[in-house]
Amino acid sequence: MDSFFLNDDFNQQYGAEQRLLNILMMFALLTIFIACLGLSGLAAYSTAQRTKEIGIRKTLGASSSAVVFLLSKDALKPVAVAFVLATVGGFLISTRWMEQFAYHTTLGAGMYVLAGALLVSIAVITVSLQAIRAAMATPVKSIRYQ
Repeated sequence: MDSFFLNDDFNQQYGAEQRLLNILMMFALLTIFIACLGLSGLAAYSTAQRTKEIGIRKTLGASSSAVVFLLSKDALKPVAVAFVLATVGGFLISTRWMEQFAYHTTLGAGMYVLAGALLVSIAVITVSLQAIRAAMATPVKSIRYQ
């Protein structure tokens, strides 16, 4: 008689998926880091281009939160486009991948909403760091800048 535990058999069958998950997780974290660097660079470039405008707005009485909102709004447009493209691609890939399993499930809309909320929060934090620094600068220096 040869005995075994059913859990060990299941773990052996899904070992390839676990390794794939670990590899995808590492690449996802690397991708998020590189995207944050690019978004930070975009925000820094946008802030540098609009330094005089920010100074004039601050001189005329704009609050720091209004300046941060103004700069964040421009940077979030490409993030929204990327989210739509990634959602469609992710849905198609995950649906096709799940079809190969005997017992599969579908991902609900809540998972995509959660991913979108996480994406927007990471983007807002990344862009806000540059925007807050620009909003807190003295308007005289920024008007004199150019």
